[in-house]
Amino acid sequence: MQRGCGARTRPNMAAALGRLRGLLAAAGPAMGRARLALPGTRLLGQSCRRPAGPQASPEPSSRGLPEGVEYIPTRKKGKNPMKPVGVAWYSLYARTRLGYLFYQRQVKKARERYPHGHSVPQPCRFPGVKILPIPVLSNNYSYLVIDTGSGQAAVIDPSDPLAVQAAIEDEGVMLEAIFCTHKHWDHSGGNAALRQQHGSCKVYGSALDAIPELTNPLADKEKVKVGCLTFEALATPGHTVGHMVYVLDGGPFGGPPCLFSGDLLFLAGCGRLFEGSPETMLASLDVAVGLGEDTLLWPGHEYALECLTFASLLELDNPALEQKLQWATQQRQEKRSTCPSTLGEEQTYNPFLRTHQPELQAALGLRRGGGEHPDAFRARVLKEVRRRKDLYKPT
Repeated sequence: MQRGCGARTRPNMAAALGRLRGLLAAAGPAMGRARLALPGTRLLGQSCRRPAGPQASPEPSSRGLPEGVEYIPTRKKGKNPMKPVGVAWYSLYARTRLGYLFYQRQVKKARERYPHGHSVPQPCRFPGVKILPIPVLSNNYSYLVIDTGSGQAAVIDPSDPLAVQAAIEDEGVMLEAIFCTHKHWDHSGGNAALRQQHGSCKVYGSALDAIPELTNPLADKEKVKVGCLTFEALATPGHTVGHMVYVLDGGPFGGPPCLFSGDLLFLAGCGRLFEGSPETMLASLDVAVGLGEDTLLWPGHEYALECLTFASLLELDNPALEQKLQWATQQRQEKRSTCPSTLGEEQTYNPFLRTHQPELQAALGLRRGGGEHPDAFRARVLKEVRRRKDLYKPT
């Protein structure tokens, strides 16, 4: 099996300001008046374009989150691992129209640079089901999941609506559902255009995230049927407060469970802690691991090579990690996709899933304190791995 990995490196101040200047110049004088909008819950049927002006709605409350999960507002610098410039850039990207313009620019540049996608995907089939990865933007994946008996299909995180629509037409299927893992434009930017083209298509996601065009808010562990396919939504906050993953039940088709993980989990990596604490992310990762070792992992990004290289700096004598890194290097040299992976494989080399391993703890120079709860210590290990990953710069 294969995998996908990593999390994005933190933008430095010059790069972030350069992006902002370029966007403002491209958007014209009117965008100079764009102001930060406070986070709030998107109502059903709202436009995919986030408002430019400030909103009166309060911060999301802890209601609706899984038990034991805490919401960490991103504007409180002391509880966010990002530098101040990172917080500012994230706020602009996630909560203003400026972020939508940046997403449009990403799409345009990626279409020019990768007219056939950034990677060669490998479709996965088992009786009655076809999973088609769609490489979009510079490193994202959308997924078209097809009930081959009825021709009904769902798409997960449609970043580029043109690429997704092309796949729908090539496969000759009917789009019935969009499953959105979280609000970020590189996962939700195609929702509006696809809904316009497929009038009966429903958009599923968490009401705690500002999902564009959300029509059907989902609760933790709620199930949705598309044709003969059954998807279960699992609340996995940490990257965003309303992040959800979706699990396809492969049992009726003689296949394994399939986890569409968005930015929770990558091959050898996990997502940045933009709106959560290490404790929150650890609990979410434990939810994923609990799905079973044979579960196929379909990540939201092609980060495998970066994440595996970083992981190899932490565990120098891990044969599974060394073997996977060699494989991923060969795959990426041929521009081939590294997904899916399996959760069983991930636990042999993904540092974010190995917080309980003495080898990793020793490599980080961390020891469990007297009377410290094991999960509290694991969260401390996760925090340190995430900190180092945020500072890591691939060569």
